[in-house]
Amino acid sequence: MRLLLVEDNVPLADELIASLGRQGYAVDWLADGRDADYQGTSEPYDLIVLDLGLPGKPGLDVLRDWRGRGLATPVLVLTARGSWAERIEGLKAGADDYLTKPFHPEELALRIQALLRRASGVPNQPLLEVGALALDEQRGVCRQDGNEVSLTAGEFRLLRYFMLHPGRMLTKSQLAEHLYDGETERDSNVIEVLVNRLRGKLGRDVIETRRGQGYRFGGSV
Repeated sequence: MRLLLVEDNVPLADELIASLGRQGYAVDWLADGRDADYQGTSEPYDLIVLDLGLPGKPGLDVLRDWRGRGLATPVLVLTARGSWAERIEGLKAGADDYLTKPFHPEELALRIQALLRRASGVPNQPLLEVGALALDEQRGVCRQDGNEVSLTAGEFRLLRYFMLHPGRMLTKSQLAEHLYDGETERDSNVIEVLVNRLRGKLGRDVIETRRGQGYRFGGSV
């Protein structure tokens, strides 16, 4: 899943990028509201983490303009402000969730997980489940019919994206856009390799290939 982090506190941003990276997220980082205003609607993000106290353009104005242009991407607002009035103002502007600084990194991780599942129409339960497969997002492992299957970081990222979009036809370019950040070179051949590895571990029927269209997850899970 590809996230946009908009935060001008560099030490905090570095900490969050490292933490989210360990959880298998691809993260793009911006520190200026004007840059965020443009990039938020020009790249296919799965979720945006937005600080309100930004230079260039206030976070609330950025959020209002995003929603005014029809951006439906889930937005989790970060702010040092703690009053009820400011929380309500953020929610009215279009925030999907609100987290006040300081916060525990695990709470941020769980809120992100919940928002991503909500956006995909998936129940927010301890494990991400599709058919006989259950993915433990905290440990990065998959269970199939009660048996634990170990995954590499790349396999985990791809399987999580598939399991959040069961039954959907996804092209290689779509998958690459959501699995890698803007600084990473995207190679569609890597997606093909990861798909084959997942098939080797979970069964070939789990992921269907349609020539000229892409991949569909959930055929026999």
